[in-house]
Amino acid sequence: MTWMVVGAKGMLGTDLVARIKRDGHEVRAVDLGDIDITDVDSVNTVVADVDVVINCAAFTAVDPAEENEGTAFRVNATGPANLARRCAQIGARLVQISTDYVFRGDGSTPWGENDPVDPMSAYGRTKAAGEWAVQAYTDDYLIVRTAWLYGKYGNCFPKTMAKLAQTHETLKVVTDEVGQPTWTVDLADLIVRLVDAKAPSGIYHGTSQGETSWNLFTKEIMRSIGKDPEMVLETTAAAFDRPAKRPSYSALGHDALVNIGVEPIGDWRERWVVAASDVLGL
Repeated sequence: MTWMVVGAKGMLGTDLVARIKRDGHEVRAVDLGDIDITDVDSVNTVVADVDVVINCAAFTAVDPAEENEGTAFRVNATGPANLARRCAQIGARLVQISTDYVFRGDGSTPWGENDPVDPMSAYGRTKAAGEWAVQAYTDDYLIVRTAWLYGKYGNCFPKTMAKLAQTHETLKVVTDEVGQPTWTVDLADLIVRLVDAKAPSGIYHGTSQGETSWNLFTKEIMRSIGKDPEMVLETTAAAFDRPAKRPSYSALGHDALVNIGVEPIGDWRERWVVAASDVLGL
């Protein structure tokens, strides 16, 4: 098969290209400068003669999106709409990467794939609109929601915390935001396995299993770099004045994967142990 990764220079896109090549498939890696997903003519010109298109391109700056919702909408909703229409025209399968931010984030049990979306932020609204657009314009799609991504190729939470730990005696990290730290290598592998399994069109959740807080995740990061986890102090989201509201509970359920016989990503703590040296360059 011939695959196309849109947003191929990003953290997830880079790992996806490597994972697809590992299976011997032809992969076309495109990014800004190669394609403008908000422009129909650009999409129709670039997206041709491919079997699978994976859209990793997104406006992911959560706080700036509050003041630039129009721009975020063009990238996160109009872009996927253009890709979906084009994929339908050429008979390609579209994989759209989405987010936990489409949910309200005030639950206490993992969000299901079919739970109603109710985003609280501009970022969440525009990504939910992107999901709707994909489902409206093509019948052959996989929407893969993910959250709390970290990886080797790009800025991410573990790198930030590890860097801060070199210059600070203590780190204050929130205890009241819960989710599933997820390695981009694992998500890339899951996406390829979903496509290989010819998964039915629908919504799937691509996160690690289990759940934790940012605070407890930071303690694991400290252990990985040989720092005392007790240097990580507790605080709450209320202590930070940020334009966009964050979900307090972001854990996603994986029933849709289990129901089609595709193994979900493993427990977040076990996967971090494997990922840490690669992500942090240890």
